Amino acid sequence: MKSANRDILVLTNQSHLSRHELELHVAQLNALLYHVESWNNFCTANEIIDVNHRRILCKPHLIQKAIRDTIAVDKPFVFIHNKN
Repeated sequence: MKSANRDILVLTNQSHLSRHELELHVAQLNALLYHVESWNNFCTANEIIDVNHRRILCKPHLIQKAIRDTIAVDKPFVFIHNKN
């Protein structure tokens, strides 16, 4: 697993945590976020609304292709919509 270099603010009501326990919690959060923020999970949680072609893309491989093409060409009226 690739080590993520990010700033994480951990708020807890447990003041008795040692430095080692806090670092363990941060490492677990990094491991969790590594899997949650994957490309496949992003494509599963979102869909593409393409007003130009009057379609909604829901399949992950089509979403990946549309995002790559949209970012490269910067098309208007193509939206990434979260399903939640």
